[in-house]
Amino acid sequence: MNLYQHIEFRTDERVGRITFARPPLNIMTMAMMREVDAALNECMSRHEMVAIVFEAAAGSRAWCAGGAIEEQREETIYQMLDAFHGIFRTLGILAKPTIAVVEGAALGVGCELIAGCDIVIAAEGARFGQPEIKLGVFPTIATALLPRIIGERAARQLILTGELIDAQEAARIGLVTHVVASDRLQLKTDEILARLRELSAPALEATRRALDAARGATFDEALTKVENIYLNELMKTEDAREGIAAFMEKRKPAWRNR
Repeated sequence: MNLYQHIEFRTDERVGRITFARPPLNIMTMAMMREVDAALNECMSRHEMVAIVFEAAAGSRAWCAGGAIEEQREETIYQMLDAFHGIFRTLGILAKPTIAVVEGAALGVGCELIAGCDIVIAAEGARFGQPEIKLGVFPTIATALLPRIIGERAARQLILTGELIDAQEAARIGLVTHVVASDRLQLKTDEILARLRELSAPALEATRRALDAARGATFDEALTKVENIYLNELMKTEDAREGIAAFMEKRKPAWRNR
């Protein structure tokens, strides 16, 4: 029985792939949000997994053109926010590196999900924006997250004006990591995944958790949190011991992902 109607989920050589499958625009409904969250929870038990990739189904005109407007009415908005925010809470617990592979538009909740990913690979024709203000509302995740990602001024400009920006501008302000031609999207993705597959999954998780823990804290607070993760989580893994031993013995590490 297929658990998913609005997304496709599969694992591929230690990578989880979540594909938005509501073309042409991949408008995100509450049902779709819950499926994304369910797929992320499936990844939770895959200790060997080194990354999660978000992409759109072939033939889509947009990566994700936003959330379902009809579900943003007063009687359903609480449930919609709960479903959407649940994705980000799960990503925080999961702590696996996330990659967004974007072709077409990433608007509204789509742009917010981009902001929540670690690495963003965009096609040259991709567009990004938070147009919620034009509906008389504001983007909750973007309001909390974008200033940390792209800086206060750039975030205020995007959120307050609702303007769209192209991939080059998104890269300039730090929303996007790489901009490539459409026919090189998969090649660039494969290149980054190849690097991650060479690494220890527990080490990647601990590093992502440390980055999240340090964000927004004073230096002393951040250092205390990072030290705790390093000493009490990372250094208790077999892979940390193996990595150091392999370096000392001048050999390639044999990761056990535990």
